Amino acid sequence: MPKQSAEYPAQRSAEPGRLVGEWRALLDRHAVVSSALEKALQEQHQIGLSEFETLDRLMDADCDDYRMSELAADIHLSQSALSRAVARLERDGLVRRIMCPEDRRAITVCATDRGREVHAQAQPTHRAILSDTWELPSQPYC
Repeated sequence: MPKQSAEYPAQRSAEPGRLVGEWRALLDRHAVVSSALEKALQEQHQIGLSEFETLDRLMDADCDDYRMSELAADIHLSQSALSRAVARLERDGLVRRIMCPEDRRAITVCATDRGREVHAQAQPTHRAILSDTWELPSQPYC
């Protein structure tokens, strides 16, 4: 086997199985789509993908109060990543965090009017980039 260099990139010793190939294709698709979404949302609306996804879930829930614990279960972010995203949204005046009066351990999140406005402006960009990048071919693994 040749040495690894610019002329000879890393060589695979064996082809992965079908399941591993599908998994890698999914990871590739996720990387391409999320990178394109992050770039477009930042450039056009000054909002990150995690913040947009959080606002998008709040809009989909169509409720005034969304418990952080329920939001965490619905969104694919770690608890700490979600907390940071919500903190950034709150800092920018796009959401409010409120302690639940019935259960003082629970925190609810709700979008502000400004948050609904930013979401309405950014949503067409999100959907267009999603549509444009979803079917891009990925590297075959099997």
